Amino acid sequence: MQFLAAIDPLYVLAGFCVGVLVGMTGVGGGSVMTPILILLFGAHPAIAVGTDLTFAAATKTVGALVHGAARTIDWGIVGLLAFGSLPATVTTLVVLSLFDLGGAGARGVMTLILAGTLFVTSIFLLSADGIRGRYADRLGNLHRRTTRSLTVLLGLAMGVLVTSTSVGAGAIGVTVLLLLHPKMPIARIIGSDLAHAVPLTLIAGIGHWVLGTVDWTLLVDLLCGSLPGVVIGSYVAGRARDGVVRVVLAIVLMVVAIKLAA
Repeated sequence: MQFLAAIDPLYVLAGFCVGVLVGMTGVGGGSVMTPILILLFGAHPAIAVGTDLTFAAATKTVGALVHGAARTIDWGIVGLLAFGSLPATVTTLVVLSLFDLGGAGARGVMTLILAGTLFVTSIFLLSADGIRGRYADRLGNLHRRTTRSLTVLLGLAMGVLVTSTSVGAGAIGVTVLLLLHPKMPIARIIGSDLAHAVPLTLIAGIGHWVLGTVDWTLLVDLLCGSLPGVVIGSYVAGRARDGVVRVVLAIVLMVVAIKLAA
């Protein structure tokens, strides 16, 4: 009873909504949760990023398990992404350790970087279909070795972005994967992206824990909502059209980016 009394229902609700989004579309972890923590709950950007990364590791593990059971994960793609992202994650953590992440200066810089990343993410969400329509056939005809190299490079970019802002694994990762692997079903792309995000966010989360930027009490509240949410979202991922969800999410992210930058 004492444990239940300590749980904040607003954090649980936020976690549930983000969990559903992550399971359905592969998007919504850092791009939604981190701004929620900063704008609605007043968290320091460094704490928001660190807590969200740890939150994402648990949430996306559950989502990946559901996708794995549904056989919607391409482990070859997961391995290529991890080959680029994991070294980039460790390197980014080392660079972050050189700065005072709790200071006022870090707050301003991280907020601006987050705003810029969210804006780019919203553009990817809005233009995903157009980008695929224009470039998918051309990129789909690339030599297999080139496609593999570009997938590793995508992983590297995601490692830097996710570790520093907790944003990028969903919208940007899924969109580029669809370009590089246009014949692969969307549910399999989402599942592969989620599976890759597990080691990425786990290592990044552990790194932020060492840096002291994880709020464990807040994390528990978020997970109480997100774990059932991501199961529901992952279950319907292959059965639901996510176009409307992505457009609405893109508009929300654009507004949030402007609000953060203001």
